Amino acid sequence: MLPASKGAGSFLFPDKMIKIRNAISQDQKTITRLIRDAGINPMSLDWHRFVIAEDNGQVHPERSRRIVGIGQIKPHGDGSRELASLAVIPERQGQGIGGEIIRHLLEKESGVIYLTCRAQLESYYTRFGFRKIGREEMTPYFRRIHRIGNIFARLAGTRLLVMKKEIDGRRTTEDE
Repeated sequence: MLPASKGAGSFLFPDKMIKIRNAISQDQKTITRLIRDAGINPMSLDWHRFVIAEDNGQVHPERSRRIVGIGQIKPHGDGSRELASLAVIPERQGQGIGGEIIRHLLEKESGVIYLTCRAQLESYYTRFGFRKIGREEMTPYFRRIHRIGNIFARLAGTRLLVMKKEIDGRRTTEDE
């Protein structure tokens, strides 16, 4: 990971020309639009849980502060937490922005983090230490989502996976 600025929740990645920061209330409409545009679950989009990746304007000043990606850790009623609502605008996909958002969100976490994704994305999330799990390892929430989600996923010619990552909460010198 690249060195980050020390602003409140703000991390600058110079080689990507983006800044990652905590969302603010004014970001809510953009969060909702990006999630709908990406065609992913539009439920529980509370801006308080989101981080935002935005252009920092160094190369194109007219694009300064333009939101290019988002993500959140979403809590569920059964106590589980999910890496969710990860979206990057199409013209900025494939540039490492999604990965930076994931790393930023996970570095604050400990314990178990789940995610749901299309089967085609399994190899992407294994890079971050997630592994596919069977129903026996799923919490009640994820068993229900897996069952219902796969009904719709099959209609779209895919299937839905649940993945899990266990984070021990200890930080190494590399993490600091």
